[in-house]
Formats: sequence, C-alpha cells, structure tokens
Amino acid sequence: MDMILERLSSYLEIMSFRSFNIRWQDIVEVIIISFLLYQIMAWMKHTKVWLLMKGIIIIIAFILLALIFKMHTIIWIVEHVLSIAVTAIIVILQPELRHALEELGRKSFVTNLLTFERPTDERFSDKTVNDLVKASFEMGKVKTGALMVIEQNVLLTEYERTGIEVDGLISSQLLINIFEHNTPLHDGAVIIRGNRVVSATCYLPLSDNMGISKELGTRHRAGVGISEVTDALTIIVSEETGHVSVTYEGQLYRNLDANELREKISMIQNKETEDTKKRRLWKGRAKDER
Repeated sequence: MDMILERLSSYLEIMSFRSFNIRWQDIVEVIIISFLLYQIMAWMKHTKVWLLMKGIIIIIAFILLALIFKMHTIIWIVEHVLSIAVTAIIVILQPELRHALEELGRKSFVTNLLTFERPTDERFSDKTVNDLVKASFEMGKVKTGALMVIEQNVLLTEYERTGIEVDGLISSQLLINIFEHNTPLHDGAVIIRGNRVVSATCYLPLSDNMGISKELGTRHRAGVGISEVTDALTIIVSEETGHVSVTYEGQLYRNLDANELREKISMIQNKETEDTKKRRLWKGRAKDER
C-alpha cells in the first residue's frame, strides 16, 4: 500500500504545472483514453457491472478511511486479498466480458468513433403497454400461465440465448399464441426489448428467497430471481389462479388489476415529453411522481 501511495505522489509531481509541457501526442492520447473510457462506461451501464459498482465504491471508501486513519489490520487484509479479488471479479463477469469482446469484433472501430447514437427517452410505446395489459388478463381469464420479462438498462443477452429467437413486434395476439398450451414456445419466459419480443422459451435464474410463499411455483420464483440480478420488470400470469403479478427490484406484487399493471409498466416506460422536461427544470419533481 505504501508503494501505491509513493507512485501516486511521484505521478502528481510529474504532472505538476512546473513541468507541464503539452505536446500534440498528449492531446491525441487524451482523446483516445476519453473515447475508451466512454465505451467502457457505456458497456458497464448495460451489464451487471453497473450493479456491482455500488458495492465496489463502498469498499473503496472503507479502504480510503483505513488509509487515512492508519488501520493497519484492514490495510494488511486489503494488500493480501486484492489480487484474489481481481481474479474473482474477472471470473464472475466472464460472460459479460466475453460478450463485450464479441461485440467489439462485430463492430467497426471507425464507425463507432465517428457515429454517436442519440438515446431515446421512451423505451416502448403506449400500444405496447396496452397489448401487454390486454394479453395478461386475456390469458388470466382462461388460466394460461405466462412469464414476460421487460428489459431495461441491463441487457438480458445471456438469458435470451437460452431461448428461441422470435424478433416480432409486440401484439396481444402474438403473446397469447406464444403461451398457448401445447405449443412449441409456451414453456419458459419471453424477453421483451423495446416494442419487440426478442426471444421465447428462455430460462431464468430461480430466487432462493425463503420469504416467497410456498404456494407459488417455479414461474413466480423465476420472476423474482431475474428481478434480483437485473433491473428488468417481469409480468407473471398464474396458471393455477389466473392472477396477474409483477416482480421488480426483488419485490413481488401479487393479484394486480388492469390499472395497477398498467401503472407498473408505465413506471419503467421512461416517457417524458418536452413540456414535462421544461416544467421539471423550473418546478423540480412532478406532482404525481413517486
């Protein structure tokens, strides 16, 4: 740890204004590093790394406090565990790292450098919301079990690969047909990205939360499980009772009516008009915002 502090102080001395000499190579280097950092942050935002960053930041804060107050035992533990922790993080994030390298191989570096996509505020349309609500309660009436996962910031690619590609525009008829009994796609979960069903018959991680009622089956446990490891919202239609439930951020909301389900879906729709943005700028939080 002392060696790290010594290197940091020497680096700051090198970067002092007295010896600061800007070359054109330095400017190019800053641009390249900035671009790489931007790409890394954009990748992290759509993976589990973003969720792990909060815990890592807290650990770093504790380490800094230990350095400031000279807590020798904690510093000794950090020095001996740091190399193992880095290896563990690489093993844990192996699927995400592999996917990132695959995407890097598919894309053109020059195109990425010169092209910047403008993100849209709205994740999916009002029609998609209405079709999801309609399909859920139509299936509930005839007690057709369903599991629909709506993707947000964390990409569900690793779960999407476990299913069958659909890539179809969302409609209530499509969703009802997918989950119809004795059809090839009815078993497993459907993954929804934007206004499209991207994959069906997907396998989801099961939650080991002992607080989940024993009367609930694998479908509800899978819905809670995916909400614990990602920021996705999942709609569940019970095959036994026909009741509609939602899981989000590890919480299960049971026996919703149509208005409650629409409210839950609209909560992640991220729909915001220009007028709303202007009002927020002047008035702060919207009146009905939770």
